[in-house]
Amino acid sequence: MSPVESTKNNMPHHPKPHAVCIPFPAQGHINPMLQVSKLLHQRGFHITFVNTEINHGRLLKSLGHDSLQGLPSFRFEAIPDGLPPPAADADATQVALSLCDSTAKNCLVPFRHLVQKLNDAALEDDVVFPPVTCIVSDAIMSFTLDVSEELGIPNVLFWTASACSFMGYLHCRPLLEKGIIPLKDESYLTNGYLDMDLDWIPGLRGIRLKNMPSIVRTTDPENIILHFGIRQFERAKRGSAIIVNTFDDLECEVLEALSSILPPIYTIGPLGRLVADQVQDSALNLIRSNLWKEETECLEWLSSKKSNSVVYVNFGSLAVMTAQQLTEFAWGIANSGQTFMWVVRPDIVAGDSEVTLPKEFLVETKERGLLVKWCPQEKVLSHPSIGGFLTHNGWNSTLESISHGVPMICWPVGGDQQTNCWFCCDKWGIGMEIDNNAKRGEIELVVRKLMEGEKGQVMKKKAMEWEKMAQDATIGLTGSSCLNLDKMINQVLLSSYPSTII
Repeated sequence: MSPVESTKNNMPHHPKPHAVCIPFPAQGHINPMLQVSKLLHQRGFHITFVNTEINHGRLLKSLGHDSLQGLPSFRFEAIPDGLPPPAADADATQVALSLCDSTAKNCLVPFRHLVQKLNDAALEDDVVFPPVTCIVSDAIMSFTLDVSEELGIPNVLFWTASACSFMGYLHCRPLLEKGIIPLKDESYLTNGYLDMDLDWIPGLRGIRLKNMPSIVRTTDPENIILHFGIRQFERAKRGSAIIVNTFDDLECEVLEALSSILPPIYTIGPLGRLVADQVQDSALNLIRSNLWKEETECLEWLSSKKSNSVVYVNFGSLAVMTAQQLTEFAWGIANSGQTFMWVVRPDIVAGDSEVTLPKEFLVETKERGLLVKWCPQEKVLSHPSIGGFLTHNGWNSTLESISHGVPMICWPVGGDQQTNCWFCCDKWGIGMEIDNNAKRGEIELVVRKLMEGEKGQVMKKKAMEWEKMAQDATIGLTGSSCLNLDKMINQVLLSSYPSTII
C-alpha cells in the first residue's frame, strides 16, 4: 500500500500524483503559475489550479464562458480573497496592498476547506482525480504551508520574480535592525541617502539602497507591505523547496548566495521558452490566463513592419501613472519619430481619471503607431519587427525580453522593479534607465538612442547573447532549467510518492 493510500481506508490506487497550484491573485503571478502547472501536467500530474473568485470571474469574462472547463486531469477551482466585490463592470487589478493583507488573513481557512473537499471527493469511485499529493504555491501565499504541514505533503514555493529581488527582500529585516530603514522623513528620498552602498548583501555587489525593492523607501515603521514582505520571506524557509523563474547563467552569483540560506532552490526558467519547447498538447495549450482580452490583431500589424523597427511599450498589469506622465510618454514617443506599439490598459492612470491621450498625438502618429488595451506579450516580443522594449521592468516582462533578445528602456515603478532595472542596466548591459518623472525630451532622446544610437546597437548585441543562453537553458531535455525541473519533481514533489513518473 502506498503512503497516500495508507492515510485513507479503502482508498483506490491512483497512478498519478495530484498537485494543487495556487498563485497570488495578480496577472503577473497567475501567468507563470499556469506555465508551471502545464509543465507538471505534461509530466503526468493531475492539476487543480486555484484562483480567487474575483479573478475566476474576470477570466471567464476575458476568455469566454467555456474557458475554465479545463481537461479531465486539469481543473480550476476558486476561493474567496476576503475583499469586498468590485463594481460589476470593473476591469482592473485589485490594489496590491489590499490583496497582500487580505490573502494573508483570510485565505487559509477556505484553502484548507478546498483541499479537504478535494481529498474527500477522491474517495468516490467515479472520481478521476486522486487525493492531493503536493502543493505548489506562490511564495507570498505562504498560508498554504499550514495546510501542507497538516497533511504531511510537500509544498514547493514559487518565487515568480527575480532571484536578485528575492535576496533584496530577504535583507529588509537586517536593514531595519541596522536602522537604515524606515527613512527618517520624505527628504531622504531626494537628499542622496538612497545612494548608500549596501555592498555587504551577498550576491548583490555594488547595490545601493535605491536599487533595493521599493518597500525600503517607506517612512512608516509599521508599513503593512514592508512587514508583510518580511513575514513571507521568513516563512519561505519552511517550504520543501523554492522554484524561481530564471536560469543559472543569468543570476549565478545571487543564486549561489541564496542556496546557503534557503531550502533547495531550483531554477526553471525562462518558463515561456520551456513551455514552448516541451508542452505540445494542443488542448493544454488552449488553457490561458489573461485577465484582459487580448487584441491579437496587433501581430498582423507587426508583420507589416520592417525587422527591428518597432518600439514596444507596455507597463505591465499593475503599474499606474498620472495623466501628466501618460502625456509625457505619448509626446516623447511621438517626437522620437519611431514606429511603436503601445499597450494602454484601461486602468493605467491612477485614481478615477479616464485614460485620454492628446488628440494631436493620435493624429500625428496614426500612420506609425498602434494602441491596444492588452496583447499576447511573448508573441509580440518574439516578433522580428520588435527592436526595443519600453518597460516597467516587472520580472515577467524583463525575462521575456531577455528570452527574445530585445534591449530595454527601463522605467521601474515599484516592488522588485528597481532591482531588476539595476541588473538590466549595470550587470547585464541590456537596459537604459529613465527617471520616474521623465519629461518628453528625455523620453524622446532615450528612445532614439535605443533604436538608432550606438549604445542601442551594443545593447542589442548583448541581448542576443543572453537570448542564446536562455535558449540553451531550456532546449530539449539537457538544458539546465529542464534538468532542474525534473530534479525538483523527483527529489521534492515525488519524495513520498510510490513511483517516479519522469
